[in-house]
Order: sequence, then structure tokens, then C-alpha cells
Amino acid sequence: QVQLVESGGGSVQAGGSLRLSCTVSGYTYSRYSRNSMGWFRQAPGKEREVVAAVYSSGDIQFYADSVKGRFTISQDNYKPTLYLQMNSLKSEDTAMYYCAAREVPWLELRPAEYEYWGQGTQVTVSS
Repeated sequence: QVQLVESGGGSVQAGGSLRLSCTVSGYTYSRYSRNSMGWFRQAPGKEREVVAAVYSSGDIQFYADSVKGRFTISQDNYKPTLYLQMNSLKSEDTAMYYCAAREVPWLELRPAEYEYWGQGTQVTVSS
């Protein structure tokens, strides 16, 4: 059974930092597997959007324009765990954050195409 479990969310003031983690179990995930992993977020009344994504080899990454230079996606293939380091947080980053996985030989950015999802972790940034 595939499980993705997010942690690390919370409340922070604007300009602060948080590090999200997503532990993966029951899923083949390594540098040599064909997987796309991503962080997505959804604010109330808005559609779910991609924040950052990484292909399992680690050398292909994507960041939404709104988070470039502030967020960093990384992975530990041995644990295996996906991370999202979020710096210089803004109030508009407030949302529920989800990690997701899909077995596919490319970097997938569309939320609807992901097979496996975590339960989400709330990030609230106050100005």
C-alpha cells in the first residue's frame, strides 16, 4: 500500500521559513526509478497548483514562478523522503500543501495526472 505522509507545516510570520517533509512508503522510489514527485498547494476557493516538482534522478526540477528563488525541492532517495524548503514566506503562500507521486518517465506538472497523494499539511503565513 502506497503511503505519502507530509509533515512540517505550521504558522509562521511573513519572511519566515518552514521545511516540509514527505515520507514515502510502499512505493518504488530511487534515483534509478521512473518517478515524478511534486509539491502542490491549494488555497481556499482556488484550484490545486504545482509548487515544485522533481524527477527521480534529481536532475530535472520545476518551480512555479511565484516560488522561484524562495523554495527548494530536494529528495533523499534512501529514506525515501521528499522535502520542500520554504524561505521568505509570504501571506500568499498560505495554503494546504500536498506531496504527490506518479510512476512516469518524465517530470509531470499536472495535479490531475498524479496517482498518489498525501493527506496534506497546512501552511499559514501571517503578515
